[in-house]
Amino acid sequence: MKSILIIDDEESIRKSLEGIFIDEGYGVISEEFGEEGLKTFSEKLPNAVLLDIWLPDSDGTTILNSMVKINKNIPVIMISGHSDIDTAIKTIKIGAYDFIEKPLSLERVLITVENALKFNELNEKKIVLAESIPGYEDELIGNSDKIKELKNKILKAAVSDAPILITGENGTGKELVAKSLHFNSSRLEEPFIAINCAAVPEDLIESELFGYEKGAFTGALSRKKGKFEIADGGTLFLDEIGDMSLRMQSKILRVLQDNKFQRVGGESTVEVNTRIIAATNKNLEDEIKKGNFRSDLFFRLNVIPFFVTPLRERKEDIPMLVNYFIDKFNRSNKQKLYITIEDDAVELFKNYSWKGNVRELKNIIERFAIMYCGSRITKYDVAKELKIDMEYCENKLNNAADSNIDDSDNCIYNIHDNNAISKYIGINSLRKAKETFEKDYIISKLKENSFNISNTAKKIGMSRRNLHNRIILLNIDNHIHNIGSEIKE
Repeated sequence: MKSILIIDDEESIRKSLEGIFIDEGYGVISEEFGEEGLKTFSEKLPNAVLLDIWLPDSDGTTILNSMVKINKNIPVIMISGHSDIDTAIKTIKIGAYDFIEKPLSLERVLITVENALKFNELNEKKIVLAESIPGYEDELIGNSDKIKELKNKILKAAVSDAPILITGENGTGKELVAKSLHFNSSRLEEPFIAINCAAVPEDLIESELFGYEKGAFTGALSRKKGKFEIADGGTLFLDEIGDMSLRMQSKILRVLQDNKFQRVGGESTVEVNTRIIAATNKNLEDEIKKGNFRSDLFFRLNVIPFFVTPLRERKEDIPMLVNYFIDKFNRSNKQKLYITIEDDAVELFKNYSWKGNVRELKNIIERFAIMYCGSRITKYDVAKELKIDMEYCENKLNNAADSNIDDSDNCIYNIHDNNAISKYIGINSLRKAKETFEKDYIISKLKENSFNISNTAKKIGMSRRNLHNRIILLNIDNHIHNIGSEIKE
């Protein structure tokens, strides 16, 4: 409920204004004296003020000046029957929203207050929108079937107001999916507010989400809106909700059910129309079994479930992502020294197993843009960043003979079986034949050892690190994923 503070020494005027505002559904606070009115303003922070110029104990312009210093965003409407145009201009310059002369037209007063409240809400919304828009310059990049399916699902789910739960590994782009849902919905002109539930301490998360009243706790010097209230009409993104305490989960559940809450230290109810999108990198069904997550909240959030595929399962999108990020960081480079990248360097990116997903790839490209500005990125630059001992392996492959290589060698193995050799007759490049054999050999040994890298490395006489490098360089990890198995570290 919005509140109006009336400061006027005439009781009849106060009573008349109280009646009309109460009838319109406002909460009303009345004061006869200026200093008492200023104290109430500071403590209650009403939504609008009607302030008389002439008061028994003080000058209305002085009170107005103090109010503007306390909170310039609360509209103050001056009223007086003993003033001139110069006084009106003076109060407007100080910060008054409007000036109304007595005798008061109650209809005009009501319209002026309503317009002041709308104007203030629009200003607040502009600030919130300006803060919530940055960060949406990135898009869901890729043409893989998984990305196409995700984009199509976003368009279908965006038109709904139902809660959404997004799951996926860290760095896959869960917040980007949430923003895409918001900006493809009818709420796109309203705020998108995000909060990382894992990053806010337990004793602060409630006030961050629901806001607080002045004096609710030490340091609460004025009323503050919470994320739910700021996002009213728009979308609230609760990232890492799996890390939220059970106590806060119950409060979130209540808001989802009733669309209303109370600020910390407050008694009045705040009603909101906020769409909730939650995300987590945890398996919430497992967390429910462990007693760490409420099943009722899970079912309330999981109306429309989304899963964001890890980058290693859509490697065909990596060249497009690499080029997108290079273009992005080149455009933001103030030195105008741009980076380019060789095709085999992109191929190395494509064959790498991205544990940090798109975020890791983006960070590496940004690092290249800063540290290698004006350069052409080679596969050796990429191998260095990814900590792959590529040069050693390539030298071994180029210099090794085509047979009788000892098994302890880190890069190539014996080819002595004529039947096996026949498989490679159609390959014109000796180097390619060696790589093909090596790939088949490693895959075969991985299968024998249940795809365990450490065990396989011991069996074939390689160090675990070198075997891991060869798996990446030969794109073996992608092959194993395609056949439905998983390489174990």
